[in-house]
Amino acid sequence: MTPSLSRLALNPDRFFDPDPAIRRVAREIHHETSQLPLVCPHGHVDPRLLATNDPFPEPTALILQPDHYILRMLYSRGVGLEELGVPTRDGSAVERDPRRIWSTFARHYYLFRGTPTGAWLDHELAEVFEVRSRLDGDSADTVYDEITEKLASPEFRPRALFDRFRIEALVTTDSAADSLDHHQAIRKSGWKGRVLPCFRPDAVFQVADPGWRAALAALGDACSTSIPDYPTFVRVLEERRAFFRTLGATATDHAVVEPQTARLDDDDAARVFDRALRGSATAADQSAFEAHLLMEMARMSVADGLVMQLHAGSLRDHNAPLAERFGPNVGGDIPVPAEYTRNLRALLNAYGADPRFTLIVFTLDESTYSRELAPLAGHYPALRLGPPWWFHDSMEGMMRFRQRTTETAGIYNTVGFNDDTRAFCSIPARHDLARRVDANYLGGLVARHVIGLRDAREMARALAYELPKEAYRL
Repeated sequence: MTPSLSRLALNPDRFFDPDPAIRRVAREIHHETSQLPLVCPHGHVDPRLLATNDPFPEPTALILQPDHYILRMLYSRGVGLEELGVPTRDGSAVERDPRRIWSTFARHYYLFRGTPTGAWLDHELAEVFEVRSRLDGDSADTVYDEITEKLASPEFRPRALFDRFRIEALVTTDSAADSLDHHQAIRKSGWKGRVLPCFRPDAVFQVADPGWRAALAALGDACSTSIPDYPTFVRVLEERRAFFRTLGATATDHAVVEPQTARLDDDDAARVFDRALRGSATAADQSAFEAHLLMEMARMSVADGLVMQLHAGSLRDHNAPLAERFGPNVGGDIPVPAEYTRNLRALLNAYGADPRFTLIVFTLDESTYSRELAPLAGHYPALRLGPPWWFHDSMEGMMRFRQRTTETAGIYNTVGFNDDTRAFCSIPARHDLARRVDANYLGGLVARHVIGLRDAREMARALAYELPKEAYRL
């Protein structure tokens, strides 16, 4: 006997305040912003998807395995990554049957209740794939087959979905040594979708990391040159930035644990670089070198116009045994406190008032919103606040961000929203949640007569569409 399946239905007023005065305004504002195209200025979608436009293989590889939010929650409840088909570094056996992996996911779907991941997944299933059964152990095979059938149709090819999602621009994240072949293929294909690269040189900044010399060699290979010294290293970084710009890049991206900025003199920088070449660079060397190179990246941004993004406060691979077995990006990264006022002072004193420069700062430390980041962004013309990131791109996290930054910095010193995802089909869900939260926040201001409805509608449009385009020069 077939079990009865519970129905999946999205409430049209989801995420809005139960107060009817706020909900009425939020509903009106969201109706308008929901019609706007999606601007995706920072994310991790593999450009190969859109270069080849091959069909997605099946639901597990599309929805589950690229999403570290899903993997970390399942792992936290005792589901081994082997059971989820995550490949091991040593090639040891993991589950290979995608249907069985999907069934494991479905049996644990209840874990995502009340989380942004659950909201995104419900939206993706209901709106993108038009699934009408709530996902659980009983419905796993039915939902899997329904999605698989849809993925076989031309309407669910990556480029067709890109157009259906009304994505105006999508920016990927690419290493400094990337050939950008997929971006070149997209351009040559004649397809009109706007997919742009973003320059991310983190691997060649981390001079104490065991993989640094391999990353440096890859950077040299990308430029068909050797990099024997620090001056050559700087020149190659400038050349790579110029190459990224030829393919439409408008931004760089940098991830650090602490957002330190301090310029070394050239001789000191050269000595650190030489120690790294010999394999003797220390953690202190890396900290000083990263702080110096952030100054260099800002200098280069003034010259070439690339917007500079800084993501700070994530201690990568906290779960060392997991990283050793499966590699990075499997959900073992944990936030740490971050300090910005002193750490960014050198960079902002040098470039914070330069009209040619834009610095977008992201944090995982919410305690800095009202104490440091909003006052800094409310003063320095070059500084913008990136939206809540990673652990905080949620309904409550976005509300906390607006409440703690708007009074000091306003909304126009922020950059709206970006989805920061590699899970392609979740993009519209993430933007919808953000637009609903902003509509609800602005609805509260209207209900309390802080702003008028006309102002709220203009602010909502700015947050959803205009600010990311302006800040990222798109």
